Amino acid sequence: MTSIGTIVAAAASFLLTVIFGKVMIPLLRRLKFGQTIREDGPVWHKNKEGTPTMGGLIFMVSIGAAAVAGYLALTASGWDQGNVQTLASLFGGLVMAYLFGLVGFIDDYIKVVKKRNLGLNAKQKLLFQVLITAGYLAVLYAVDPGCTAVQIPFFGQWDFGWLYFPVMGVLIVGIVNSVNLTDGIDGLLSSITFWVSVFFMIATSLLGSWYLDMNLLAAAVAGGCVGFLFYNAHPAKVFMGDTGSMFLGGLVVALAFGIDLEFILFLAGFIYCAESLSVILQVLSVKLRGKRLFRMSPIHHHFEMGGMGENRIVFLFSIVTIVMCAIAFLAVLPLKG
Repeated sequence: MTSIGTIVAAAASFLLTVIFGKVMIPLLRRLKFGQTIREDGPVWHKNKEGTPTMGGLIFMVSIGAAAVAGYLALTASGWDQGNVQTLASLFGGLVMAYLFGLVGFIDDYIKVVKKRNLGLNAKQKLLFQVLITAGYLAVLYAVDPGCTAVQIPFFGQWDFGWLYFPVMGVLIVGIVNSVNLTDGIDGLLSSITFWVSVFFMIATSLLGSWYLDMNLLAAAVAGGCVGFLFYNAHPAKVFMGDTGSMFLGGLVVALAFGIDLEFILFLAGFIYCAESLSVILQVLSVKLRGKRLFRMSPIHHHFEMGGMGENRIVFLFSIVTIVMCAIAFLAVLPLKG
């Protein structure tokens, strides 16, 4: 089911992102908000030193404005299923994503001002992320105490009870950080998140009119990602920074929680999880075996260090994402509304 709101959200997000990009990128250059490249990263990435970062601000504005415009168009067209639960899913999810984006912005700002690759330390980031996650889960539970009953793909529903909060807390923080890790080469995160958002567009259409609000949010994310690729595809004219990657992490979480399929992120967001898992395995391998498991982690750098070009990696990871989203779709089919 496609609504006028979905079309409005996708088109508005795309156009606004392209327009804002033309304004923001020169501004970021004038402010000297250039990226500092990791010293332990691929040596050829040093050529990217000084490329404007914090470009996530471009689509943060666009996606939010497009989602609100789409929601207004949706309600104006006669959709009458908006209630407090819907508002919590859509706007609560947006607020959560913006707060994660704010943490990323602070991190990026410290990097830019102090001209170093490390911004907030790990403990500071984790504290902010836990507080944001706790607030989001509290809102969801306040409007729907039954949210503790979670649908597990291919296995049916299981009520987690009080375990819902720590389990979902770990899931949210883990996914947001995994999405952040995926942003390592030109166009990768934008491309992966585009396909993930397309999956959510299709899934919400299948699930019925109750989830039209999430359908338009997914459309806004898809439009914003495509618009940003105009500037972020290799060779990138701007990087999204932690500002954008943490914002996108919050959005994919909001989409999964908004359709009551939290664990679907392990399938549709397989690449995010693989990126994070590769870092964990690399650390364990070095500590336990004294050897690296990968040439470099996250895993996209492993392929890069093996001689694979950035565009080829983006293509390969996109294909994997499409396949995993197709598998995720099979898990959604039995739930068709």
